[in-house]
Amino acid sequence: MSESIVETVKSRYGAVAESELSNRDAGVRAVAEAFGYAATELQAIPAEANMGLSCGNPTAMASLKPGEVVVDLGCGGGLDVFLAAAKVGPQGKAIGIDMTPAMIERARKSAARGPDGRPYANVEFILASMDRTTLPSGSVDCVISNCVINLAVDKAAVFGEIARILKAGGRLAISDIALKKNLPAELADNIGAYVGCIAGALLVGDYQRQLSNAGFEQVAVIDSGADLNTYAKVEGQGCCAPPGNDPAGPERTALRSKGDERLRVMNVGCCDQQAAPPVAGLERPLHAVMRDLLARYNINDYAASVKVFAIKP
Repeated sequence: MSESIVETVKSRYGAVAESELSNRDAGVRAVAEAFGYAATELQAIPAEANMGLSCGNPTAMASLKPGEVVVDLGCGGGLDVFLAAAKVGPQGKAIGIDMTPAMIERARKSAARGPDGRPYANVEFILASMDRTTLPSGSVDCVISNCVINLAVDKAAVFGEIARILKAGGRLAISDIALKKNLPAELADNIGAYVGCIAGALLVGDYQRQLSNAGFEQVAVIDSGADLNTYAKVEGQGCCAPPGNDPAGPERTALRSKGDERLRVMNVGCCDQQAAPPVAGLERPLHAVMRDLLARYNINDYAASVKVFAIKP
């Protein structure tokens, strides 16, 4: 996948970071709770850290211990970083890595005004890509991630980087989207489905294989059974009507050609004029695109929220 896709991902998630979505929105809370977060956990973190982008709760399955160093790849607004920071305590450290400047800015602002009004002392946010974190080799006890590995262009490089930064005996505990079977062409070639965490996902068997190839042992990729249609609950980005009631008329598709690459892109909607600026043919806000896809497909037939575990020998 070309660099233009990376820039599209950064732009669309940057637009989410610059939105007002937060724990104060019922739909955002509903998504987080559907994927395993307790209401008490959401109340314990800055409201802006949650934007309804999770597909699981990695901190609930990572068995974090006081004093550990934990890294969250694709940390977004810092939801899991702040929860991890409470688990590792003042002697430990929680580090968030994200390639989107607006996400890092949002997370750092939240870190500067912790729940008690004081800055988090054991939290750091770094602007970097998942396959080049800049962290020292063998410096991390646990790597977590939440619905982001599927967005990586080179997943083998990401798994290699995780292996590099983990200590011997270190572990990963990842929430992600994985495919149960191959997607139909309309989804597989849809940039909205890619940015929406579906089209870039690995098949379960390929996920296991790539982690094993990176040197990990005791690899497990487990279907959590969560309903991916939950994402349709997130509202409040622009003027979008419910699926099927778009005043602009029926969905239109366009093909963008760049060299040998052809991608089906969404080109619809009442949000076009008020949404973030169009990027690579994806004019609608991220959650609006996801609602459209969910209205047309039962994503649960093709993909699953998975819990991923592995240990570095």
